[in-house]
Amino acid sequence: MVVEVLADYFVQLIESFGYLGIFILMVLESMIAPVPSELVMPFAGYVAALGRLDFLLVNVAALLGSLVGSFISYAAGKFLGRDIILRYGKYIGLSKRHLEWTEKWFAAHGSSTVLIGRFIPVVRHLISIPAGLSKMPKRAFVTMTLIGAALWNGFLAAAGFMLKDQYGLIAEYSSTLDILVGLALLAGIAYWFVYRNKKSNRQ
Repeated sequence: MVVEVLADYFVQLIESFGYLGIFILMVLESMIAPVPSELVMPFAGYVAALGRLDFLLVNVAALLGSLVGSFISYAAGKFLGRDIILRYGKYIGLSKRHLEWTEKWFAAHGSSTVLIGRFIPVVRHLISIPAGLSKMPKRAFVTMTLIGAALWNGFLAAAGFMLKDQYGLIAEYSSTLDILVGLALLAGIAYWFVYRNKKSNRQ
């Protein structure tokens, strides 16, 4: 029920404000607001398929929104600190458990987590905070954010574009989609480690 209400609101926002609506929603999505990209981008892709928006500009608006939202969270982590974020973040839905889990993930995998985290539920909303807390270099943060957001947002928009009026299937099966994407990422990471080890052994 809550998901349906949110989806209706997002649809109205995009229909009323177009690219600006997409930008605003993706700013919120990249922070800790409950705005799932799986509800925003497929519909935006569908609207582009109808010819009412340009597909490229849909992705540009989403990418800029993701970057701005992520940078706000990054700056909050860097300049406000963990205690203040936890103290006031609870009022807008920030979970201490989720943040701690994301911090551990970042500590284990480093800056690449900012890119990979875009494809992982919960992590994608929070990963910018530990990046800021750890004082990750801004250039690396922006680069990783742009690549990850472009791939994830583009994938969802393309799915909506191709599915057209069946775009809602993305949100309906988002849990399955997240699992498949997660498995694909794990397989890719495992392959990269195996390849790197083989290369090291040859040398």
